[in-house]
Amino acid sequence: MNKTSVDTATYVGVVGAMVMVLGSIVVSGGNILNFVDIPSLMLVLIGSYFSLWIAFPGKDAIGVFSAIGRTFKKPNFNQAGIIQKMISFSEKARREGLLALEDELEDLDDEFMKKGLRLVVDGTDAGIIRDLMELEMSQMQARHAVKIKGIGMWSALSPGLGMLGTVMGLVAMLKNMDDKASIGPNMALALITTFYGSLFSNVYFLSWACKLTGYDSDEASVKEMIIEGVLSIQSGDNTRILAMKLLAYLDPIARVALEKEVLKD
Repeated sequence: MNKTSVDTATYVGVVGAMVMVLGSIVVSGGNILNFVDIPSLMLVLIGSYFSLWIAFPGKDAIGVFSAIGRTFKKPNFNQAGIIQKMISFSEKARREGLLALEDELEDLDDEFMKKGLRLVVDGTDAGIIRDLMELEMSQMQARHAVKIKGIGMWSALSPGLGMLGTVMGLVAMLKNMDDKASIGPNMALALITTFYGSLFSNVYFLSWACKLTGYDSDEASVKEMIIEGVLSIQSGDNTRILAMKLLAYLDPIARVALEKEVLKD
């Protein structure tokens, strides 16, 4: 079971980006209040959000909020713990046989690993085990892809709604050209929706989608590592060989730290 912790980087990015945008307005001599327009904000954010209901089923359109919420929580896949557990299972299987692992499975909290090892204990063919576990992994990534695509679509729609708002504002302004003094303020107001669309699309939505893509890649890598470990245990690989296979999935710093422990003589 994957635990999560606060992703400080997301909070720093969300706050820092907005501070820089507002700060640049102030430093350049502008007035922040000139960039505040509730109708424009509603058109860009709410209008583009409801467009998601056209592009996706309702449950996926609603699910975009929970997906964004996940970017504020950093998953901890505990690769080191998984490797140590796999090494322990490998040693026991080589010492007592694969059936000896059955008693250990009930206390295993990683359901993906538990399913794989259960298939091993049941004597399932290695090819079938790989196919089943890779199928589950691919379906997981497909579910993730829908959520990432939802945020990506919101990012694509926001600038379009921003431009729509600008066109609406320009039409209204051109219909009232008699008042020359109002042309400048009305033009500025018309452009605010484009500002909002660009801000939310490029600063937030794209960044959130990118972060979730990274989380998905990390989780898939962990599952690939588990698959290799399960199949290595089934084939009776030397425990040191298994450890070297699994350590290859770690980043260099984490790998060096764990190597000293699991590859010690």
